[in-house]
Amino acid sequence: MMFKGKAFKFGDNIDTDNILPAKYLSITDEIILGSHCMERIDPEFHRRVAQGDIIIGGSNFGCGSSREQAPLAIKGCGISCVISKSFARIFYRNAFNTGLLLIECPELVEDANEGDIIQCDIRVGILKNLTFGKEYTANPIPPFILEILNDGGLILHIMKKIK
Repeated sequence: MMFKGKAFKFGDNIDTDNILPAKYLSITDEIILGSHCMERIDPEFHRRVAQGDIIIGGSNFGCGSSREQAPLAIKGCGISCVISKSFARIFYRNAFNTGLLLIECPELVEDANEGDIIQCDIRVGILKNLTFGKEYTANPIPPFILEILNDGGLILHIMKKIK
C-alpha cells in the first residue's frame, strides 16, 4: 500500500473532541462526520483536504474519549493516514478497527511542515518527505493489520472471513 498526499500538521495532545466535537456523535455517515473533522481547530479543514492527504500529529494524538467516530471523521474527510509521534492507546485501536491507517514516526513529525508532500509505503515502512527529499523508516504494518485496513476495518474484515 502506497499513499501520497499533502501534510496538515497539528500539535501535541489533539483529543477526540478536537477531532470531532461530541455534538456530532449521533451521526453515522462517514462523509457527514468528515465535514466536521477538526472544526474546532480549523473550521475550514474539511474544505482544504483532498482525497489522500495526510495528518501529521504530535505526541498523544487521539487522547480523550474512546469514541469511534473520531477516526471515522478523519477517514470521511479524505485523509489517508495519520503520522504522529505517538497515539493514545484507545484511539490507536479504534483507528485500525475502522480502517484508518496510523503510523508512528517522530523524526518525520519533527521535520515536516504544513503543506509538505508525504509519501508512505507501509508494506516496507518507508516514509518520504518529497518536498525536501528526506526518507524515514517506520515499523512496517503487520500483514494481518494490512488485511483489516484493505477490507475497510475490522467489522468488514470479519464479515469477509465469515463468507
